[in-house]
Amino acid sequence: MAFVTLQTPRSPHSSTKNVGAEQQCRQFPRSRSKSKMATTHDAEALITSHDPHHPANLICELCKKFYTLGWVTGTGGGTSIRDGERIYIAPSGVQKELMKPQDLFVMDYATREYLRRPPVLKPSACTPLFMAAFTLRGAGCCIHTHSKDAVLVTLLCEAAGTDVFEIQKLEQIKGIPKGYGEEKKGNLGYHDRLRIPIIDNTAHEEDLKDTLEAAIQQWPDTHAVLVKRHGIYVWGKDVAQAKTQCESLDYIFQLAVEMHKLGLPWIPK
Repeated sequence: MAFVTLQTPRSPHSSTKNVGAEQQCRQFPRSRSKSKMATTHDAEALITSHDPHHPANLICELCKKFYTLGWVTGTGGGTSIRDGERIYIAPSGVQKELMKPQDLFVMDYATREYLRRPPVLKPSACTPLFMAAFTLRGAGCCIHTHSKDAVLVTLLCEAAGTDVFEIQKLEQIKGIPKGYGEEKKGNLGYHDRLRIPIIDNTAHEEDLKDTLEAAIQQWPDTHAVLVKRHGIYVWGKDVAQAKTQCESLDYIFQLAVEMHKLGLPWIPK
């Protein structure tokens, strides 16, 4: 498996100057205030930068790399970054490996109003799920993939009659945080058991919002939620943490699938 390396952009809580919002997608209210409507120049400035670590550039680079790993095939998957009070979101229905900064949506975190909305593209159906990670876990980046191995482990768990993926005694588990708060600083250890909740899929992505939020609440230490027969949502405090966790988890899923083929248990006796 190939890994990619990108540096972390600004902290999601280091806000830059706010500008107004354009019309909303159906999940979020439409702004009626003319004072909040961004000019074309302001909207384009949000996604224009020569800095490779600017969220607009980072999302495009991440999606391009994720495509080579088979995580965002056929326009599937997506990525969102919180930069202060702005949320940068990859659109739905585009070839992720060809995406440009001009394709991105930008939302105001507080009002849920779009500061920038490309007129010919659809807002991501993942947006409510990204927002769940930002609001309930203070995440700075959320990644959604259609990883084949993530899907396979949900099928194996379904066949075993469980809605939790559990595995233990693998070195790569050390790449996953223990949880949240001072008492759970650091990552899991070799002897710790990794647990990731699995939720049922729905016909429409945005309809996963309630069950994903419930899983986050029920599993307060988790940094990821698997979606049965669909993929996975992974988040972190910043881009670097979300990305490395996504890579670590996919490596673990690959091992889990191969272990199952060989008749090896995920939890050693």
